[in-house]
Amino acid sequence: GLEVELMNKIEGKREIDYQLAMSVARRMLLKGLITRDDYKKFEDRMAEKYTPVIGRLFSRLTCNSAVSTGI
Repeated sequence: GLEVELMNKIEGKREIDYQLAMSVARRMLLKGLITRDDYKKFEDRMAEKYTPVIGRLFSRLTCNSAVSTGI
């Protein structure tokens, strides 16, 4: 019903906001502006703030891939 639809929209917005924040952090990490430790701390803070359902797994996978390939 309406409650499920509203929750899906809220969860979707949280996922998007989390991914945007982590995207900026990944770029900063790759440019050497922050350390990997800084990145992990930021990731933990953003996970607490946005409570993403799938975003955290995706963020770690893309970060590891980006760092190892230099993307």
